[in-house]
Amino acid sequence: MMWRLLFVAALTAIGLSAMTAYAQRAPFRVLAFYSTHEEADHVEFAKEALQFYGNLAKKDHFVFDSTTQWSDLNAATLGQYQVVLWLDASPVEKQQREAFQNYMEHGGAWMGFHAAGYNDGSTNWPWFVKFLGAVFYGNSWPPLPAQIIVEDSRNPVTRGLPAKFTSPANEWYSWWPNPRANKNIKVLLTLDPANYPLGMKDTLSAGDIPVAWTNTRYRMIYMNMGHGDKIFTSPTQNLLFENALLCLGGGRR
Repeated sequence: MMWRLLFVAALTAIGLSAMTAYAQRAPFRVLAFYSTHEEADHVEFAKEALQFYGNLAKKDHFVFDSTTQWSDLNAATLGQYQVVLWLDASPVEKQQREAFQNYMEHGGAWMGFHAAGYNDGSTNWPWFVKFLGAVFYGNSWPPLPAQIIVEDSRNPVTRGLPAKFTSPANEWYSWWPNPRANKNIKVLLTLDPANYPLGMKDTLSAGDIPVAWTNTRYRMIYMNMGHGDKIFTSPTQNLLFENALLCLGGGRR
């Protein structure tokens, strides 16, 4: 009788362990929004991002969907996903913006690239300015590689990255105010001052210019990379992109 009880207990323990392991591996769901009507280099980035994250989904076991329909920024659709990506644009309709704001304020996660964070006086979305922590101020041109400083090597987003690395050719934005001035912003990556002057036609000549950060009030990460077809040519930077999504999805801590 005792051996039967021990056998049942062992099976129960194995079952609970398997259930726990399955729960830990349960796939999270990601929905990527992009537009095919933006600047050509931004569209090119979006296409390559879809391929990169599609392959990553198979490797890291999460669900990856994409859409060009910004009308999918609604409560019913967003409720099916744990993470939202904006690859090359952002919503312009009031209902879409309100749905996204509600999603983020109730625990949703977001990662935006380059043009997805573009906003200026004509954008007319005050909540998003506070969410991002800054507005577009200037840019470098043409797209050039840049040396990047990793500010917090212990952060799971930057784990495994060297203290500095070269990011492939990109158009680099500057911001006003500096996102770092916001007490809720945690800067992850910054342009190395050794890059300056950066650009030829349009030049970034000086300053503290963050290129990736999070607003700690939300589950969000913004990255300035996202212009052209060179962005995914760096294994180091690709690790950053993988880390960031897995952190937002709960798959890496």
